[in-house]
Amino acid sequence: MPWKECHVMDERVRFVARLLDGEKMAVLCEEFGISRKTGYKIYQRYKEIGAKGLTDRSRRPHRHANQLPMVVEKAIVRLKKDYPSWGAPKIRERLKQKLPDVGCPAISTVHATLDRHGLVKRRRRRVRPRLTGTALSAPLAPNALWCADYKGEFLLANHRYCYPLTITDFATRYLIACEALSTTKERYAFGVFERAFQDYGVPRAIRTDNGVPFASAHALYGLSKLSVWWLRLGIALERITPGHPEQNGRHERMHLTLKTEATTPASANVLQPQGRFDAFVNATTTSGHTRRSTCRRPRRATRPQRACIRASTSSTIPFTTGRR
Repeated sequence: MPWKECHVMDERVRFVARLLDGEKMAVLCEEFGISRKTGYKIYQRYKEIGAKGLTDRSRRPHRHANQLPMVVEKAIVRLKKDYPSWGAPKIRERLKQKLPDVGCPAISTVHATLDRHGLVKRRRRRVRPRLTGTALSAPLAPNALWCADYKGEFLLANHRYCYPLTITDFATRYLIACEALSTTKERYAFGVFERAFQDYGVPRAIRTDNGVPFASAHALYGLSKLSVWWLRLGIALERITPGHPEQNGRHERMHLTLKTEATTPASANVLQPQGRFDAFVNATTTSGHTRRSTCRRPRRATRPQRACIRASTSSTIPFTTGRR
């Protein structure tokens, strides 16, 4: 048997009807689960205005301590209609001149009054372009895919920030570069990648996130100057989905080790962390801290492919045009 729905209005009607039939107030109040004070109040309202007295009344207070006087509200609306291009600050200043004896409302109160009367023209929200990820590959050969990213930012002793740019090989997890930079501007990233290409050759693809300088949300197809340079070198672009760093999980795991071993205590300036990063790169690539499940050291797994790629890339690589 389904549950029966019960409405407050129906219960009050039943309560008053049984009272009119001669039943006792105390017994009915106990049966309906209300106090006798509430029972007498409902019955008194019914006797005064009939069935309308059984409905819920508004709980709005009769007066507000900080309510804007009607004179001031009308003056605000009148000024806005006389000067449609004026905003709340200008209207408030004119209001202070016209009504010096009345307490002048705040700018937010003036704006709320205009909004309540439909006199605020809302701007259309600009639709910001949002970059999306690309298809991701999982190659097993060295130099087939590189991963690049900035290791966030960490504060130095001189209250400036350091932005380490890191590059790893996807298949071998070989740490190709870890450079301490003072900014994420692309002109510094050009130099890091140029040295990496000269030392290790050009990979088939590079995987990054959608941040600066790897991508640009306001450019055609989200291409930045750095990514255009990669395309000219014949490098395919792989981008992870925004908000999903796990798609570049191998690289992010290396960042955790880098943060633990090479960023504390804080260095005095942006030049000192580079010595720690160089030691971290040497220890990582020689001791096998980032080795794969095959237990091959990254350096050993990378060397044969490195020579092959280097031979296939001549000295005519179109590097940056005067941007070092």
